[in-house]
Amino acid sequence: MRKQSGLIAFVALTGVSVLASFTPAGSQTYKADDIVKHFGPAAAAPKPVATRGLCVGTEAECAKAGHAVEVAKPPSAFDLVVKFKYNSDVLEPDAKLNLDEFAKALKTPQLSSQTFMVEGHTDAAGTPGYNLNLSQRRAQAVVRYLSDHGVNTAKLVAKGYGQSRPVVTDPLSGDNRRVETRLRTE
Repeated sequence: MRKQSGLIAFVALTGVSVLASFTPAGSQTYKADDIVKHFGPAAAAPKPVATRGLCVGTEAECAKAGHAVEVAKPPSAFDLVVKFKYNSDVLEPDAKLNLDEFAKALKTPQLSSQTFMVEGHTDAAGTPGYNLNLSQRRAQAVVRYLSDHGVNTAKLVAKGYGQSRPVVTDPLSGDNRRVETRLRTE
């Protein structure tokens, strides 16, 4: 049996790639317009990449030889705070406020054709099987809430990862108890 007072989870909306950063727990809220701007067509379109040419060496050596060197930068993150009670898949009031704005954004013409992954995670307390189930329930709770607020569930894919993808080194940290949402790319 798992026991502890509270749980803070994060829904990180990150365009195409893995979560880049966390926002400390708090009562930060977001507006649908901010979400639309982050995920709108201009943000979702991949930037052209030069694929011809190869330089073997350090960045400085390649630049000196006249090769354009572009260092990959982590994607910008859009963090949305979602709170759960420990060992629960019930959304807290603050989470619902942010998910209401997310639902509004997903129903706009700019985002209505996009598909989003909704990925649940847990810390390492409890058995791997239990945590996998709990993470799936958390992801499904977000999808269910968005569906109840008019979002087409065909555009939401819920998946639980249990404790397999921690974002901090302490496997029992509350930061590992979260739901992440990102644009689906495949």
